[in-house]
Amino acid sequence: MRPRLTVSTLGVALASALGAAPAMADANGVEAASAQGDVALTIYADMALVEDVRRIDLPKGISRQEFPDVSAQIRPETVTLSAPGAAVVEQNFDYDLLTPDKLLDKSVGQDVSVVRTTPDGQEVATRAHVLANNDGAVVQVGNRIEILRNMPGRVVYPGLPAGLRARPTLSVTLDAASAGTRAVGLRYLSGGFGWKADYVALFDESAGKLDVQGWITLNNTTGTGFPNARVMLVAGQPGSNAADDGDRYVRPPRRPMGNRMGTGGADGRETLGDFHVYPLAGRTTVANAQTKQVSFLNVAGVPARKVYQYRNGWQHSAEEGESVDTVLAFTSAKDGGLGDALPAGTMRVYMRDARGNPQFVGESPLPHTPMGSDLALKTGVAFDVKVQPTVEKREKITASEWERTAQWRITRNDAAPVTYTIEQHPTYWRTQMAWKVTNARAVPVEVDVIQDGLDDGWHDTRVSAESLPGRQLSLDSRVWHVTVPARGAVTLTAAIDTRY
Repeated sequence: MRPRLTVSTLGVALASALGAAPAMADANGVEAASAQGDVALTIYADMALVEDVRRIDLPKGISRQEFPDVSAQIRPETVTLSAPGAAVVEQNFDYDLLTPDKLLDKSVGQDVSVVRTTPDGQEVATRAHVLANNDGAVVQVGNRIEILRNMPGRVVYPGLPAGLRARPTLSVTLDAASAGTRAVGLRYLSGGFGWKADYVALFDESAGKLDVQGWITLNNTTGTGFPNARVMLVAGQPGSNAADDGDRYVRPPRRPMGNRMGTGGADGRETLGDFHVYPLAGRTTVANAQTKQVSFLNVAGVPARKVYQYRNGWQHSAEEGESVDTVLAFTSAKDGGLGDALPAGTMRVYMRDARGNPQFVGESPLPHTPMGSDLALKTGVAFDVKVQPTVEKREKITASEWERTAQWRITRNDAAPVTYTIEQHPTYWRTQMAWKVTNARAVPVEVDVIQDGLDDGWHDTRVSAESLPGRQLSLDSRVWHVTVPARGAVTLTAAIDTRY
């Protein structure tokens, strides 16, 4: 079993793992006791499963029990409660939280005191009847109507209106067979949680080595803190029946050539169904409005290389050279690689300058990646290496240079088969392409030139001539590996025969 993850905390509410008594800090830094019990959080990419076990003294028969300090973004329909020897009769989530606006809303139709300070410093209280609270309170003072908005003074209330809660609270009506204290388990799903992976990579181009640190960054914007909790992070996306606000299909950006998903597995990594699990070491506080970082990967000296790639769209020509992509290639294999499955996130790449200081050179998104995968991440575009594509000529070619006739066997009802010969004169086009690859660097470079758009659904495109041998990546794409001398140029040419 792999070691559990260590924790580093950043954010608005900086906190460390708490000791014996759970406590939470309010906006003024004053700690208030939490009503939560033994809490466990299973955090997914955009939600969490909260498990909270509290010791509650239940009377015999029906009673109403309140569970304050639940998540303000609780999904009430997912709540389950287990209480030995007791049945759940009814449950309600009271999310009308106490705020100045809510206090005024609940006071509509009631009397309040409006306190103002006179020029000589005396406070004068005036009784006012609250008529409405819409973008400012409308009150009646005697025979006149006043609007209380950005006024000098304050409103004093005779008491707290019913229904307002200082903290998010779940109210449950239970029917207990007998009186006594017991462990009551509360479990629910909540929005407002999330986590992602962030990778910091230091690339040594001359040595062909890569050092990688992996950090899991989790955040809590639920409106509720969870002190002294057991935390487990799950890499993967469970199915959800949440409302869809638009077309869910978004075409992913084209990734550089060289990515291949592996099948190496992740020996020792805990799994949950088809997901990977990352438990945090010990207990920790996940405070509201907090970002917490967890280290899960630290590997040095991984073999890596820089690759230049250029992709050209079908029949695209340019009047001048276009910068090629800079791609970092490495593997997540156990031998000669990072040796772990990689949760989706962002990899930020650094290189040392002439003074030995690490400098940022680019970043790239990373999908969920099994161990044993080959990775090619675009980190930027090259300054000194360019490709100028040119459509030199485009012409029709005769059918004699291609397939001219074809045969079909056609069965008519129950009659004997009859063979027909149908003569066709298909139209084909020959596109003569040239790619001028220039290198202004003081060292030779290698560039992968990729031509896209070859197929277009016909499945019979041919490359009838090429100045360098190419390799077909797919029906739609072909790549040529071009070596360019220092401060030199090489022109690649190819004739591509298509139906369009």
